[in-house]
Amino acid sequence: MNPKAEGLLLNTAEFLTAKNYSPRTVRNYTSEMRYIFAYYNHKDPKEITQEDIIRYLNFIKKQFGSGYDKCRMVAQACSFFYKNILRVPYVVPSAFYPRREFKLPNILSEDKVRHLLNTTTNPKHRCILAMFYGSGLRLEELCHLKMSCIDSKNSAVKIDKGKGNKDRMTIFSKTLLTDLRAYYKAYRPKVYLFEGRVPGKPMSNGAMQVAVRNAMTNAGFEKGKYSAHSLRHSFATHLLDAGTDLHTIKSLLGHSSIETTMVYLHLQKSKRAKLISPFDQLNLNGDEQ
Repeated sequence: MNPKAEGLLLNTAEFLTAKNYSPRTVRNYTSEMRYIFAYYNHKDPKEITQEDIIRYLNFIKKQFGSGYDKCRMVAQACSFFYKNILRVPYVVPSAFYPRREFKLPNILSEDKVRHLLNTTTNPKHRCILAMFYGSGLRLEELCHLKMSCIDSKNSAVKIDKGKGNKDRMTIFSKTLLTDLRAYYKAYRPKVYLFEGRVPGKPMSNGAMQVAVRNAMTNAGFEKGKYSAHSLRHSFATHLLDAGTDLHTIKSLLGHSSIETTMVYLHLQKSKRAKLISPFDQLNLNGDEQ
């Protein structure tokens, strides 16, 4: 990689940190720019043009099958870098992103959630699954959830600096308290609700993903079909089925846009179950009017 690139990457990280971007965004943006600088290692970073970025996007799509989210991240990182670090006009139009595929997320039925929890014997792992499903947290949020953020008296959980560096409140299951207390007595976490091998340090994303994946496998579910995020999707869908309005669910999940939350309308079964197909209205075995 060009020696000048290291200095620019450091400038990028410092600028993002000063602007109060989340550590995850700092990591993602600098990583994407590092990949681009390595790809064009024969060029001074200041000589990399918009056309070069477009060629790079086409390269990762063809070579690695990169989809919409990956290409969008690259475009956002480049846009930030050129606008704020090099201070030259650069915006990758959305036309350069791959067309977004609309895929419904996989969710677990209430019976499957019950089966998953009943077949998970490890108390720590069981509580992890229950928190994902009972409060609708993201993986990063649960990994960094401090015990002090759980308000059992008011059945609430405070999320500090969630996605987009935003705080929010979500719900907490009172019936989970018994399990959490038993878990606490066995593991004695210091700061975070779920800690790794080092006391006082949060459990890593990877370790938590492995715990969830193993629990799904032990429950006999199809390999790779469900993840921690599936439990979050199930939380939202089951709330909608129970009559909770979309705007409340949006707030609990921490979505920026109601359009993101509206995907759960496609998964809602309570209203769909009441619908009658027009074919059933034909009365084919009856007399024609």
